[in-house]
Amino acid sequence: MKILITGGAGYIGSHVAALATEAGHQVVVVDDLSTGLKERVQGPLSDIALATDSGLEELRELFRKDAFDAVIHLAARKQVGESVSIPEIYYRDNISGLANLLFAMREAGVKKLVFSSSAATYGMPDVERVSELTECKPINPYGETKLIGEWLVRAASSWGLAGVNLRYFNVAGSGRPELADKATLNLIPIAIDAVKKEQPVTVFGDDYPTEDGSCIRDYVHVSDLAQAHLSALGYLDRKDRSFDTFNVGTGTGASVFEVLEALKSASGVDFEVAIGKRRAGDPPRLVADVARIQDVLGFKAQFGLREIVQSAWQSATS
Repeated sequence: MKILITGGAGYIGSHVAALATEAGHQVVVVDDLSTGLKERVQGPLSDIALATDSGLEELRELFRKDAFDAVIHLAARKQVGESVSIPEIYYRDNISGLANLLFAMREAGVKKLVFSSSAATYGMPDVERVSELTECKPINPYGETKLIGEWLVRAASSWGLAGVNLRYFNVAGSGRPELADKATLNLIPIAIDAVKKEQPVTVFGDDYPTEDGSCIRDYVHVSDLAQAHLSALGYLDRKDRSFDTFNVGTGTGASVFEVLEALKSASGVDFEVAIGKRRAGDPPRLVADVARIQDVLGFKAQFGLREIVQSAWQSATS
């Protein structure tokens, strides 16, 4: 199978591209390298800004040149805080980029798409585990653009698109050092960066209604997430597709303090932990119900918190 992967020079995208290549697929990456790294890409790379008019023309030319069987679309802006500060950029890039991609796919007759969505579509659900049936109430522009993206993928079924949306929970870890997450935007990379600098690690709030007072999240290893994309591609070959949306997580929550204990174990450093104020919009608990993806796609995460943190630490210090 020949697969186009947008955002394939990014942290998650490069893991997906590497696994697809190992599985014997031909992979072509599209990435404007605004956050992606060229050295992560092993095969063909096209530098295309998807949301622009010129980007649409470049996509059309790429689809004329290559006979793709499927597309995995990961390219998007994904910083929640930035989306609140500059919502226009998120709506322009995340929605227009997907729309231009679908224009090009429609014209080329490419009808298989795996869309990178997010648990941010749910907002702050007051449930123990979040299923795909939980009402989506995103609380920031980033989550809104991902939900609208899902609607757009669903609407494109009118011209024959077979699409599936993968709602990622908290992605972390590393499959190999050269593909590691270089951005210090999420808990584990932020904590590792602080430990390496011999600085305290800040916990934002220890008074949540959870077992230890800190927020609980579902952490999924990036290598497991990459496998979920290949499982989703296989699902698109089925004639009977009852669902178009799947959570990707482990079904198990870990608190911030539990993550930091795992990091102390992986690093061998008994670093200082500081308590800060809560951040606005942080739900106390966000854990995936993974029954659907297990039952329908046969996907189950293989790695737990210890392996996630250990792989992240090893990649950051190798």
